[in-house]
Amino acid sequence: MVNITVNGKSLSVEKGTILLKACEDNGFPIPHLCFKEGLSSVGACRLCLVKVEGQKKLVASCVTPVQEGMRVVTDDEKLHELRRVNLEMLLSEHEHNCLTCEKSGNCELQDLAYEFDIKSIRFEINREKRSPEDSSEVIARDPNLCVLCGRCVRACSEISGRNILGFANRGAELTISAGIDNPLALTECASCGACLQACPTGALTEKLARFQARAWELDRVRTTCAHCGGGCQVELGAKDGKIVRVSGVEEKSAENSGHLCVKGRFGMDFVQSPQLLQHPLVRKNGKFEKAGWDEALNLVASNFKRIREQHGSDLIGGIASAKTTNEDNYVFQKFLRACVGTNNVDFCTRFCHTPSAVALSRAFGGGAMTNSTELYKHADVLLVAGLNLTEMYPVFSDFVKRAVGRGDLKLIVIDPRRTEIVDYAQIWIRPKLGTDIAWINGMMNVVLAENLQDPNFVADRTEGFDGLSPIISHYTPQKVKEITGVPEADIIEAARLYGQASRAAILYGMGITQHIQGTDNVSGLCNLALLTGNVGKAGTGLNTIAKQNNGQGAGDMGCLPPIYPGGQKVADPQVNEKFEKAWGTRLSKKPGMTESDMVLDKGKVKGLYVLGANPLRSAPNINKVREVLEEMDFVVVQDLFMTETAEVADVILPACSFAEKDGTFTSVSRLVQRVRKVIEPRGESKPDWEILCELSTRMGYEMKYAHPGQIMDEIASLTPPYGGISYERLKSGGLRWPCPTKEHPGTPFLWEKKFNTKSGKGVFYPADYHLPAELPDEDYPFALTTGKELYHLHTGSYTRESVALSRLAPEDLLEMHPSDAERLGVMDGDAVKVRSRRGQIDIAVKVTDRMPEGAVFATFHSSAVNVLTTDSLDPLAKVPELKICGVRIEKVA
Repeated sequence: MVNITVNGKSLSVEKGTILLKACEDNGFPIPHLCFKEGLSSVGACRLCLVKVEGQKKLVASCVTPVQEGMRVVTDDEKLHELRRVNLEMLLSEHEHNCLTCEKSGNCELQDLAYEFDIKSIRFEINREKRSPEDSSEVIARDPNLCVLCGRCVRACSEISGRNILGFANRGAELTISAGIDNPLALTECASCGACLQACPTGALTEKLARFQARAWELDRVRTTCAHCGGGCQVELGAKDGKIVRVSGVEEKSAENSGHLCVKGRFGMDFVQSPQLLQHPLVRKNGKFEKAGWDEALNLVASNFKRIREQHGSDLIGGIASAKTTNEDNYVFQKFLRACVGTNNVDFCTRFCHTPSAVALSRAFGGGAMTNSTELYKHADVLLVAGLNLTEMYPVFSDFVKRAVGRGDLKLIVIDPRRTEIVDYAQIWIRPKLGTDIAWINGMMNVVLAENLQDPNFVADRTEGFDGLSPIISHYTPQKVKEITGVPEADIIEAARLYGQASRAAILYGMGITQHIQGTDNVSGLCNLALLTGNVGKAGTGLNTIAKQNNGQGAGDMGCLPPIYPGGQKVADPQVNEKFEKAWGTRLSKKPGMTESDMVLDKGKVKGLYVLGANPLRSAPNINKVREVLEEMDFVVVQDLFMTETAEVADVILPACSFAEKDGTFTSVSRLVQRVRKVIEPRGESKPDWEILCELSTRMGYEMKYAHPGQIMDEIASLTPPYGGISYERLKSGGLRWPCPTKEHPGTPFLWEKKFNTKSGKGVFYPADYHLPAELPDEDYPFALTTGKELYHLHTGSYTRESVALSRLAPEDLLEMHPSDAERLGVMDGDAVKVRSRRGQIDIAVKVTDRMPEGAVFATFHSSAVNVLTTDSLDPLAKVPELKICGVRIEKVA
């Protein structure tokens, strides 16, 4: 700490603090325009000039660090006049159209003009107009309203890492430009809007929100973004029941620090889509007809009761949602268990990350991300495997790229596809599709050969090491090259970089899990972390990245067939007794069926309740899934939109969106945060939990809650990791479970002292490499893999309804290597027919070297790509091998 004096008042402030921040934090405001917290300081606007004793000249407080004994004057007549002159010069170069400016009422320049009571300007006003730049689908640029503060330039460089915006020209012609005066749409802009949020004036505004509301007309509510598992905090601004403004929350309690991706900032309009379901629908004579709630719920109740009486409770199943709230999911699994009488409840993690739950649980004792999203601040090395980080988790990716750019972090990227994050990697390993366990074992082989393991950690905190070496010894770099195609030197270099780091973390995605060896792949990564002692401390661990906003929460709430909320086993007599007492009814001790069982095998269930899920897009081999669903006696879908799955339902119940109800989401890093109601539900739609309570009561098991806060209180009473969580505690920010008591601060990383296994030690589970279920052959010569892109979420049921996102990415594309395209006579944008052993689709081609020769990649947000994929399953996790199958490709005439 250093001691300074400001306007005669003595202050003690942290060493290194800039003077402007020290003054403002202690009640001495200083005018400024170019300064914005979180960006570097440049001292360009000269409005923050102050007097410092001993200095001959005035100093810009935004670039001056505090020093011991500094004596400062922040305001006097001279400073006021100098600031006024600077401000008038800025105004003389600025278009004065506040009546029609989108930023009116929220413009920092306008605020300063009022503060300095500027009624006239002593300088000649520049009347020359420059043309606005309107090429972007989401951002409007007006150079006539720009004050050249450079905040947008620094935001683009320092927050998003894109470096698209910059200064161009000199003198009176100085301006902000995208490249060499390019339209923004022709650059690599990711439309994150960091520049827009940084802009103090109306020079950058939301293109699709023009003339919808002024700043003072908005009702502003902080909530949690619903577009991925990152848990970004957003402020939604609404007027007349419509969301018209979105900004990132810049408070310290928000881990995104104000940053958002394109979906979070510009993709919230799905909540007011004209396609939203607003009334219950009942199928009559093969067509859907509008029905009242009584008719719809009575029909559902009578059919579920009929199936239960005729065939037993276990022929009814439910698919929960990774998109709705914890409270909704808790009530859903409670309805199935306490009312219907079955543990047949699962959700879409069955098609993606269940191998994580299986492998992490048996190795560590719990199936969640071990560390927080702040791991990049503590790690020396980050290994990113099977994960398109920049498109799956854009905000976190930008933080990682920033750390790499500063030299604080080194990246190892392992992916068959060249994703954007590869450009920041020290090492990129490009294995053949479906060979992950081989390179993982190969890295461990090098670690052991070069004594890079942590012998003390292995001896004190692990078991099963003796079974590891015999398997790993076979995976020499030469052997790994034969299997994966990866050069020996790359495996050795990656193993050394990871093994020699004092703190190394692993991030992985569905490129690791969506294989028949998905559980083995994750177990291999667990083995690598245990072998090197990279578990149980900050900046380390095994960290899954999930695609949806509440996938972690749905699992936490017990929406899995063998567990109650909090991972408590249904087969455990004591656990079962606890829930029977709390819920006041007998409960089944028999673990239920998985979603794979329910939708891939005919006759396993006769009645199905689908809550905010879309297996007719997310499941593999969807022609087969359609046959299974159509053969069921009764299908109910509860959702926001008429999804592909809803189209085959008998009853559709309209749920309201996250913006129309209260609740919580749990981020992928175990952070529980509030979801807050912003607007009223559309039409007759209702929160999921309310619908479920009404249905349950009609079926004879009464459930009543006055508010989702009461549901969270019940969750806390029955779920030890959530024991200290309440809406009252979540008012000021999130809590990271385990949070067992009301005094507990939450847990930033797991397994610091011991694991949750029987022995309290981490357990090695080695595995050998096996071929994928289906490889390319003479009839189907290409290997197809699938994934997501930046502008859409999962099956696109929400994001396809966003005007901005659907314009930015209107269709799915098939990425193909240039040599393959040339051989097939295909050019960019051409339509091709892709056939597998299960079905066929038409899709447009994108010619790119992102994919290796002989392999193609497709997104599945707007087309039925999963008609092609195989339903071969991981034997332990029952996850389908969505990441590789053989296909044939032909140009469409």
